[in-house]
Amino acid sequence: MATETDAKPLVGKALLQKLKELQHLSRREKARQCGYRTVTKNNQTRVNIGEFLNAILEAKGVSLNSDTGKDGRGREPTYRVSVHKNGQIVIGSTYTEEMSLKPGDEFEIKLGYKHIHLIQLNEDESEE
Repeated sequence: MATETDAKPLVGKALLQKLKELQHLSRREKARQCGYRTVTKNNQTRVNIGEFLNAILEAKGVSLNSDTGKDGRGREPTYRVSVHKNGQIVIGSTYTEEMSLKPGDEFEIKLGYKHIHLIQLNEDESEE
């Protein structure tokens, strides 16, 4: 019989997908259902909210480890870019590698008031 501690907590895209399914629940219940719980020696379930929130940040691309930020040229990624003279905005290879993007991957651009959303298209969406 499997116990609650046997299940590995969800991470990455699986975690984000599960969160969409559980959006009607409280944060504590979301964390519990995504596997962020342990059973104490008194056989009580403890929800690990801190680990859960850190996993969400990492799944969304926010790295919490400061020692892994080097891009090979001695610079750390800053998650800030500026518009070049020719009007282009360049997202460095550090970010595209972190997101496992490949040449030819396509995105939909949605403009908002003072923000831009890049939405990665699935292969079947880009063929339409």
